[in-house]
Amino acid sequence: MPTVKAAEVRRILDRYMIEIVERYDLCPWARSAREKGEVAVEILFGQPTPEDLIAAAKRALAKPSTRVAMLVVPELFPSGRELRALRDAVSDAITSPRVGIADFHPHAPLDLESPGRLVPFLRRSPDALLQLVPLSLLEAVRGQTHVIDREEQLAILAGTSEGPRGDFADEIAETNHRRVVVDQAAILATLDDIAADRVASYARLGIGYSGTTPDSGTHIVSPDEPISSS
Repeated sequence: MPTVKAAEVRRILDRYMIEIVERYDLCPWARSAREKGEVAVEILFGQPTPEDLIAAAKRALAKPSTRVAMLVVPELFPSGRELRALRDAVSDAITSPRVGIADFHPHAPLDLESPGRLVPFLRRSPDALLQLVPLSLLEAVRGQTHVIDREEQLAILAGTSEGPRGDFADEIAETNHRRVVVDQAAILATLDDIAADRVASYARLGIGYSGTTPDSGTHIVSPDEPISSS
């Protein structure tokens, strides 16, 4: 029953988006994109290859309404390095439209040393995923007129880009840092609750665990498909 599983993966993702990203205002376009149906989510079950992710990315970006695309891999348990390698493979393959790709990992640590070092924690999604955002949107957020190249967009998304100071993106990073310093206990508690919800619901539905999948191969499904009860 892949569509029932997909609906549950999407429910868990929505909890993270609404209860963490939107509640603490961590991303300027998150709420409006979700409410307007501009977030395209592709859920890849099994052990997807880079080619699977590239195909899913192209499919999501081809939708006219897509402002943000998310590729979720609920049965893949990559290390941080492995997830970044998948990100780079997708980035190399997607040349039009120009997109920035960020990796979200469920075990990203909390590091409050600086706004940049906090970025991975802000992407502590319940499942590993890749987020694709058109570079035109990133450029608009940064308040810049020059074209961002691939190396710079990777640095921006990793939180390591210095760039010109005082732009809107810097303000977002600094505001997020101040907010998490104050609200870290509540944020951590919510993340833990979402993670526990994920474990229980995935076990109930037979969604795969580390190193194993309930089905062979890779099944890709859009959460927009009708939910099957069988």
